[in-house]
Amino acid sequence: MLYGKKGAQYADYGMALDIQHIRAAFPALAPRTGTSAPITYFDAAAQTPIVHDAVNTERKFEENRANVHRGMYALAEEATRMYENARNVVQRFIDAQNTLEIVFTKNATEGINLVARSWGEQYVRKGDVVAISMLEHHSNIVPWMQLAKRIDASIVWIPCDTKGTLDIDRYKKLLEEKPVKVVALTGQSNVLGVRPPLKHMIEMAHEHNAIVVMDASQLAAHAPIRMQEINCDFCVFSGHKIFGPTGIGVLYGKEALLQEMPPFLGGGTMIRSVKQDGFTAADIPLRFEAGTPPAAQAAGLAAALQWLGTHEWEAIEQHETALLNRARCSLESIREVQILSPQNASGCLSFTVEKVHPHDIAALLGQNGICVRAGHHCAQPLHDRLGVPGSVRISVSIFNTAEEVDRIAPALQKAISFLSKPQS
Repeated sequence: MLYGKKGAQYADYGMALDIQHIRAAFPALAPRTGTSAPITYFDAAAQTPIVHDAVNTERKFEENRANVHRGMYALAEEATRMYENARNVVQRFIDAQNTLEIVFTKNATEGINLVARSWGEQYVRKGDVVAISMLEHHSNIVPWMQLAKRIDASIVWIPCDTKGTLDIDRYKKLLEEKPVKVVALTGQSNVLGVRPPLKHMIEMAHEHNAIVVMDASQLAAHAPIRMQEINCDFCVFSGHKIFGPTGIGVLYGKEALLQEMPPFLGGGTMIRSVKQDGFTAADIPLRFEAGTPPAAQAAGLAAALQWLGTHEWEAIEQHETALLNRARCSLESIREVQILSPQNASGCLSFTVEKVHPHDIAALLGQNGICVRAGHHCAQPLHDRLGVPGSVRISVSIFNTAEEVDRIAPALQKAISFLSKPQS
């Protein structure tokens, strides 16, 4: 690892990121007193730390809060301004056509459920098919299973090999032979770190009059999302996976599709008028934001996205790739380790340890201050395809360092040695 002025750390190939400055933006990464080992956080795929800017913005909103879109006084007007500014920030972040295409939810899961309940129940019919990639998180599986059960539709799977490469020929055949209405597709696997060929698969779906619902929860913090380029129909991501608050998510939907969809939840804000014999829904996006929205969290998310926007995507991706390559090299030297992620993985690297349960590995690493995730990662169909009940996942982010990566292998070898000893 090379060093620049004032100890700034850079990736091995020269693309500059001032990692120490970046780490200072995260309250959770500050030095802790009274702990035996420094916190080494490799669980960003589950939840990232939050940046100071997001914390401060959220606090500012709460300290002066008022309900958005309702009051005609200064506090309410400022609250509404911050809330709608957040929509503008998100629109620019994902390159949506306009702010009407940005719906705030409490998380990505709610966004997918909204699409399944609203668009799905209106346009998917008995006998239709939802195609789900084998890489999906349960959040992009279960809502479609529920929809299929309610209306007697079918689920088909887009298969993958043991390195997570989707079978595009099989996908093409499914689209040609079955009445596919929806394709559920991740932007980046939360287990293997693979990225499907999104633009190509979306084009293929559109050629057969299917829509694509993309789960960008893992992709959003690691690579740019350009809606005008990939032409996705719906897309979701969560604030807590991109350095922002919990309790806030984003649903992007093409304006024409959202305009045709009925409300998902009923109540305040989402109406234009209510009479004794019925109601008229509000225009989009408020039609899908019933009740008091997570306005403070939306403002915090906007601050997090603006902070992220001060760093070059190319530098972020190169830095994270170097970290994963370094981790792979060290893990490959341990005989008992089987790496599941392919060489071109992004964001995370998953592995198993021969004759050792993933939870035991994660627990012992945690005792050494190394935070990893173990289990099926809410992706049981994929683990079934891989032939393992679960895995250990190392997920990296912009704030991780080479020195942190170098702590993994010694701690892992120590854990394996301990767990391999006969217990008296």
